[in-house]
Amino acid sequence: MPQETVSAAHRPHRVVVLALDGLIPFELGIPHRIFGRPKDAEGRPLYEVVTCSVRPPGPVATDADFALMVEHGPETLATADTVVVPASYELGPVFERGVLTEELAAALAHIRPGTRLTSICTGVYVLAAAGLLDGRRATTHWAEADHMQRLFPRVRVDPDVLFVDDGDVLTSAGVAAGIDLCLHILRRDHGTAVANHVARYTVVPPHRDGGQAQYIARPVPDPQQSSTASARAWALARLHEPIQLRDMAAQESMSVRTFTRRFREEAGISPGQWLTQQRVERARHLLESSTLSVDRIARDAGFGTAQSMRQHLQTALGVTPTAYRRTFRTEREEKTVSA
Repeated sequence: MPQETVSAAHRPHRVVVLALDGLIPFELGIPHRIFGRPKDAEGRPLYEVVTCSVRPPGPVATDADFALMVEHGPETLATADTVVVPASYELGPVFERGVLTEELAAALAHIRPGTRLTSICTGVYVLAAAGLLDGRRATTHWAEADHMQRLFPRVRVDPDVLFVDDGDVLTSAGVAAGIDLCLHILRRDHGTAVANHVARYTVVPPHRDGGQAQYIARPVPDPQQSSTASARAWALARLHEPIQLRDMAAQESMSVRTFTRRFREEAGISPGQWLTQQRVERARHLLESSTLSVDRIARDAGFGTAQSMRQHLQTALGVTPTAYRRTFRTEREEKTVSA
């Protein structure tokens, strides 16, 4: 067999990471860390990871107090099997108006048809501005999801998931969700065993339960001149007790009907939904900060039973109480938690 045929048969999958000005070094490094390690049975790398800029080789500014020297220009994108676009804090018109700069458009034009496209965090704005996400489902950091949906109405933005696999285009939520996405790609390409090996070596879970909802803090709204503020404060002090709508209305000397209407106008949700939301927040806090048993936390948060709390957390956050606690507590702390 000719030597060039042998080489072609074992050519590693080429991942090209696009480094944009204002990039976040942590996110830029994720593809190198995840794809740079796996090897085949003969010890040959499964991937080749290369970083390029939208300009000729040279420095690229970061959001830190240092720049990075990138040795490859935009023409490198033409050699990619997979392109990764990490987040940047200097996307300019891409983030503000949803349009590409001439420089970025020219760089993306090098990408061959059929190349797999991926983004980490707000890197998704680049793919959306290029029209590559029209009609597709995608995600980004939860803090930018509403803005992205307004800017790109033809994209179906899902703010709750850690990543979206839409075949040849994959997008991830913020920051560390890029690890989840890259491990998913590795699992898709080479199976669970390879992905698990890389995850163990990287000291991260091979798969995280739930989505972004479990990382979003939802503080109680500022009551300001609210006419239902007293009722909310009263309820928050008694979350561990059964609370009836008529009891909350009585705190404001209103009828149930009037109170419900005023509450919805001020909080944007019904009193029942608000109570459930606050009980979920109380449960989250106790799961993160205490060693109380799940049964005790369920009672203290007002859910009554562990099964009820499990159902509410699964609905609100996409995870069970045990999985949530495991995410936010260290291994040593976890060992002290009662069953």
